[in-house]
Formats: sequence, C-alpha cells, structure tokens
Amino acid sequence: MAFRAVNSCSVFRSASSPPLSAFRCCHFNPRNLQFRWSSKLNCRSPVLWHKHRVSRSGGGRFYYLYSIVESVVEELEALSRRKKVFATAKMGMVGMSSDDGTEDKLMNRTLEKGRLLEFKKDSERVLLAVAQRPDGKKNWMVFDQNGVTSSIKPQQVTYIVPGVENFEQTEIADFIKKAEDNLDPSLLEFAWLELLEQNKAVTTEELAEMIFGSTEPLDSYCAHLLLSRDELYFTVLQTKGSRSFYGPRPTDQVEELQRKKLAKEAAEKELQEFVELLKSAKAMPSKSKPPKSSWAAEEKTRHKIESLESYAIDACKDDEQRKTAGMILKAMGLVRTTSSAVNLLIDIGYFPRHVNLDLQKFNIRTYHSDEIIAAAESLLLGASDPDEVDRKNLTHLKVYAIDVDEADELDDALSATRLSDGRIKIWIHVADPARFVQPGSIVDREAMDRGTSIFLPTATYPMFPEKLAMNGMSLKQGEICNAVTVSVVLHSDGSIAEYSVENSIIKPTYMLTYESASELLSLNLEEEAELKVLSEAATLRLAWRRQQGAIDMPSLETRIKVANPEDLDPEINLYVENQDNPAMRLVSEMMILCGEVIATFGSRNNIPLPYRGQPQTNIDVSAFAHLPEGPVRSSAIVRTMRAAEIDFSKPIRHGILGISGYVQFTSPIRRYLDLVAHYQVKAFLRGDSPPYSHGQLEGIASTVNINIKLAKRLSSLSHRYWVLEYLRRQPKENRYRALILRFIKDRIAALLLVEVGLQASAWVSLGAEIGDEVQVRVVDAHPRDDVLSLKEIIQ
Repeated sequence: MAFRAVNSCSVFRSASSPPLSAFRCCHFNPRNLQFRWSSKLNCRSPVLWHKHRVSRSGGGRFYYLYSIVESVVEELEALSRRKKVFATAKMGMVGMSSDDGTEDKLMNRTLEKGRLLEFKKDSERVLLAVAQRPDGKKNWMVFDQNGVTSSIKPQQVTYIVPGVENFEQTEIADFIKKAEDNLDPSLLEFAWLELLEQNKAVTTEELAEMIFGSTEPLDSYCAHLLLSRDELYFTVLQTKGSRSFYGPRPTDQVEELQRKKLAKEAAEKELQEFVELLKSAKAMPSKSKPPKSSWAAEEKTRHKIESLESYAIDACKDDEQRKTAGMILKAMGLVRTTSSAVNLLIDIGYFPRHVNLDLQKFNIRTYHSDEIIAAAESLLLGASDPDEVDRKNLTHLKVYAIDVDEADELDDALSATRLSDGRIKIWIHVADPARFVQPGSIVDREAMDRGTSIFLPTATYPMFPEKLAMNGMSLKQGEICNAVTVSVVLHSDGSIAEYSVENSIIKPTYMLTYESASELLSLNLEEEAELKVLSEAATLRLAWRRQQGAIDMPSLETRIKVANPEDLDPEINLYVENQDNPAMRLVSEMMILCGEVIATFGSRNNIPLPYRGQPQTNIDVSAFAHLPEGPVRSSAIVRTMRAAEIDFSKPIRHGILGISGYVQFTSPIRRYLDLVAHYQVKAFLRGDSPPYSHGQLEGIASTVNINIKLAKRLSSLSHRYWVLEYLRRQPKENRYRALILRFIKDRIAALLLVEVGLQASAWVSLGAEIGDEVQVRVVDAHPRDDVLSLKEIIQ
C-alpha cells in the first residue's frame, strides 16, 4: 500500500537548515515494515524528519527518527507556531497569507525602493537586483548583481522577492550564494507527488512553505528558482506581472519529459565527447592528424562530421543537420558561420588546406563507379567497329596534333597540302568515340549525366572513364587511330570550295604543344611545309570571316596547374598565353572551319544537330576603333554581345564568327553534345536514320547544358582561387602591369593584370584613361574569401 503525509505543508527541509549531506533519511516499506537507509533524498516514499531534537554526544550531532504519526503531529504543531510568529514578526519582513483566492494570490507586488527583484537582462541572462528609484512613469533604475545600474521595464521583472524591505546592494552576492547552495531539485519531485494526488496548484510562496516550511525571502527565492528552472514536474497555469501560479504535470507527461531529458543528457554527453575529439585532432601536428576515413568509423561520429561538412558547404539536408553543426561550433567557441566550419575541418585535417568546396557544393562526381569502369573496359576488349569497311585510309598524310602540354586526351589533329591548281586542301581529323559507345548505353548515359570533362588547376575529371578515353578513343602519336575526317578545299579568298565528311583511319605524326608549333612556324622549315600551309589556310580563313562580319576578339588566356594540391604549400605553375599566338590562331580557325562544314553538311542532308548561332545585328565595330586592339577592345565588344542561341533543325547565323552555321564537332571525348553530333552524322554516313529527333535533341541539350554551366563556373572559381593564392605568395613589393578596361564608378577601374591574366578592380589616379597601362601592387589576397585588394603605384 502507498502512504503519504496527509498535510500538504509537510516540511522536507528549510533553506536555512544544514545541507542535505548532513542528514540521512529512511524509507518506510509498509510491506515488510522495515527501514531502508539512504544518504540522499531521492525516494518517492514520504520522508519526514525533524531538526529540533538534537542530542550531543562527544561533541557530535545525530538525529532521532520518530514514527510517521509522531512526525506528522509534530510538524503540524511546528507549522502552527511558525505561522503565528510570521504574523507578528517585524524585522524588515512582510508576512503573507496562503488562504487567499487565486486572484489574491496573484496580486502583483508593488515595486518600491529597496525591493529585491529578478529581471531578464537579455534572452540568455536573468539577474538579481535592488530597486533604486523610478525612471519615468513605468521604468525603474536598478542596481544588479554585477554592480551595474540600469533602467528596466516592468515586463522585464520576472520575480519580486517577498518580505524584503531596504535590501542592501552589497548583500546580493551573498544572497545568491546561499540560494544556490540550498537548491535541491529532487525536492520538487516530492512536492509534485503530493500536489498531483490532491490535484492542487500553488504559488511560489506556497511551495516554499511546503518544501522548506517557511516563506522567508531566501526560502521563497529558492522555491522560485526551482520552479523557474524546472522542466519536468510543474507548468505555469496563470501569470500576472511577476507572479505565477504553478500546477503539477500529469504523470504520463512527466515520464515523457524524463525520457526526453535523459535523451538530451545522452546527446549532450555524446556532443562533448565529439568536441573533445575535435580539440585533440586540432592540437595534433599536421602529419599526425587522423585520416578522413577515421571520422566515419562510428555512426555517431560520422553523423556529426557530415553535419559539419554539409554546414561548411552550405548544403544541409535538413534543420537537424544545421542544428547539430551549430551546436558543435558553439561548443568549440566558434561563431556559427560556414567559414568557421571550413576552418575547423581544415584544422582537424578532415579538409586539406586548399579544399575545393565548390566540387562538393555543385555535387560534382570526381570518379566513375565500378559498374561504369567495368562496362568501359568491356568495350575496349570486345567492341566491334560498325564502320570498319567504310573507313578511308589516310595514314599517308602527315598529321599534326596541337594542344596544351598537359592535355590528357587528344580529340583532333590536322593535315594540309597544296593542290596542283594552287588551292589548299585541309583535313580535320576528329577522334571517333562513337566507334565504342552507342546511344543509350550505360557508358553513354553516364557521359550525358556529366555533360563535359572538367578541367581544374588541380585535376581533370573526364567525361569517360580514363582507360577508355586514353587507350581507346584518344588519338596517339605513331599509332593507327580511327577518326571522323572533315576535308575541305578552300577558294583563294578563304571560302569553302568543296568538302567531304567520312570515317577514316589516320596515323598522327606529331604531338605538338602550342609553344612548339609556334616555334616550328617561326623556323619556316622546308620539311614542315604542311604546317606552313595550315598557317596560310588559317590566315585566309580569318580574312574571309572578317569580310563576312566576324568580330575578332583576341585576349589573354591563363593556364594554371597545381602539383600535389593537398600539400600545405603546393607548387603552382602559371602561364599566360596570347590567343593571337600563331599556333593558337591556326587551331582555332580550323575548328571553326570544321564546325561550319558540319553545319552545312547537316543542313543539306536534313540531319537534326545542335546548330549554334549568335545574333549580331547592332554591333558597330568602328565604334570601338578608338580603343587599343587586344584585351581592351575585346572586353568592350563582349559587353555588347547578345546571348548565344541553339537550334536543332537548321543552321542559324553565327554573327560573331561570321559564318552561316556552326556545330561543335571537334571534342567528342570532352563534350557530350559534340558526341551527339557524331552519333547523328555517323548514322547518316551508314545510311541509318539519326538516333535522335529534333525534339529529343532539345531535351538532351537542356539537361546537358545545366551541367556544362556548373562545370564552367566550377572551373572559373577554381582558376581564380589559385591565381589569388599565387598572388598571395608573391613578395609584397612586386609590381604588376594592369590595363584599364573600363571605369566602374568614378575613379574605380576594371583592370586586367597582364602577368596573371586576371581581372580585378582598383582606384586609379586622375588622368588615366581606358586602354592605359598602370602599375599596381597587391595589398591583400585571400583566396578562400575571394578577396584581392590592389593599390596603384604612382610614378
């Protein structure tokens, strides 16, 4: 059977009594009528003990245990005596009655000088203070526990300690200490049990009377603290001003809250353990930090590190991840920002110092799955060539493949000769990946999902698995290679006289970089007459296109390669090339020529293709004649250009290139839409229907172009990051040439740093004009924050 004290004011202990550790309580078990001793008040059975019967023996102190009935009777008598004393006591205290109705009980206390009060300083702090004087009609000036005098509004007051007049400011700290020392949240459980059985609500002072046997100021404030901090047993039923009425929560609600509390405590412990791991890893030397894989060894750790990583790249899946990351950063003493998360992950060795966050933000796939790799390797071993019997043998031609020196795969190569009638014939050989990959196959779908190969200063992420691209598709020096060859005969003015498109076999003779090709051209070697013919053809084509309205916009192109990017200070190699370079001009003209031929071929044979165009109707090039040729003029013209267009049924004029139609065809290993053009053209050459209709091509292009835009943005951001890192490392006294491209506002100009090919902005002095060259130095460069500060050097 259960047993409770029948009086709701049973005294558990007083705030002015000795601390709980000085006492021992017994638990009454009615089933076996035995007493079980406990050193803590954590029982649900009623615990009644009395402090007034004290016996001293040998200087020691101990307490007599009474029967339950005797204890109850004695406590009731003591309570009656105390009420009489409180009713007549002066001593600066004001007595209270607990017999009033609810409205009387909630009667707000008047704030007067010398009153001790608690107020809400801000969203996180609650302070104790003494009222000083009114401040206007409603506000009060108070002196708080921190020694600060401030004005507070009535709604900031959370509690006025009863029974206090003329409280001394110097005693606030001592009062708080006594209150904190005497708080025991377990007392609330006993009060909750008693009040729940009686279905009764209480004020703060009534609870103080119940658990401390007193409504003295200290006891009342202790009861207030217990209630205001309680999250389990009581809920506020009614509030008026700074006074509240509290009721016991239902048992099931308390049990649920207890479960949540335990779960919260476990989560907090788990969080603290994780924070200790972070601190430990952060303190380790760079070479000793735990590997990234170790953070995923346990589920609870993996969840937290993933939350932090998602927060760092601003890609949290839900509010829970965001909340978890925020708690981690707060526990580490860091502000809750993405940069704080990034720096923390770098400090623990999870991210390398120069981590490319955009790779993760854009969800770029940096590897091919095992399934795709296996499918690609099977193509290398067993794929048949559907065009084998129709391939034209062109292995007798001298073939030049010209590209950047770090190119991983080669898509195109060139041949040329001068015919007996003096005209020039050109062969543009394009790698033939469609010899391996069929539309709709698993490898094709993977290439479509990627849309393009991605070229970054730190790595290349190919559209096709590397082994297939390099060993099967790419053109190789001195080896027999399958290709699709576009041959063109030019008129003397550079226009197209005749052309053909056919499957072929070639044997590349030279693999040249732009630098080595330019050098061979400058040497004018007799044995390399074919290269000279190619250069002559490029000159003819450029002149002809200009006559057709083409706008020539040569500019600077920066190439940057980073070796060992995960090192703390990786090696950065930066090259700036002028696109007016003879070899670059040669290759560019031949690629444009190939695109024009494929557009014409597709139009004449009604082949659906991604025909590209760029309207150019209002650009008057003469309006830019006053600007210096090169990057300055090109920059001004680009700002007036309209967006490119694409059609899938017929060619559209490409005004900037000065040609009637254009199809990208020369990079099928790197660009998916080039591969699609190969599918369409090769099907026609075999006599088959093209695999895709106009509408299907439009759907494919809309998907692919999204990924292409992401890849371009990623490449641009990565390129800029490493140029800024390059500048950050240079001596501060370095000077850089800067071309003024335009003025942004007042004397703030858009500049092109010639030595690094990077656009930036800076203030320039009076007198400097667009097209002028000034000298600047780098004041600050912060790659992670994309900050570059320049200052002009005044001569």
